Formats: sequence, C-alpha cells, structure tokens
Amino acid sequence: MGANGEPSSRRHPARPQKRSFSIKGHRTSISMEAPFWDALQQAAAAENTTLAGLIARIDAARGNAGLSSAVRVWVLDYFRRGAHTADG
Repeated sequence: MGANGEPSSRRHPARPQKRSFSIKGHRTSISMEAPFWDALQQAAAAENTTLAGLIARIDAARGNAGLSSAVRVWVLDYFRRGAHTADG
C-alpha cells in the first residue's frame, strides 16, 4: 500500500520495484512490478508467513529459474489455483 492507502499497483504498475532479501544468509534482490509485489504480499498474509519466508520457500523450489521469474510464476499459479478452488 502507498502512503495514501492506495495499492502500489495504482501508482506505477509498469515500473519494476527492487527489494532486497536474505535467503540462507545470502543477500539477493528481486525486481518486479508493483502488482506482483501486492499479490505476493496478499499471498504471504493468506499463508500466514512473512514476505521473506514466502520468497525463501519459492527459492527452495525454483530449480534453475531466476528468482524474480520464479516468484512471478508462483504468484500466477497461486492465484490461478485459488480461482479454480473458488469456482468449484
């Protein structure tokens, strides 16, 4: 959320935002567009975990994919599964 309570995706949806995390003691950065950060934060809350914890989980399962790409695909899959669950 932005300072005015507006989702960050409303401010600059196409401009990637870079954030840094520590995964297994290694510092890394992820660059994604605001809607992906918003969706990832929403998924972390629904999974009752932190953003860093969720990213570490995604990192552990990503194989050879880049971390930013793996996170984007994970977010897409997460919300697709939710849509199927909600539809019955």
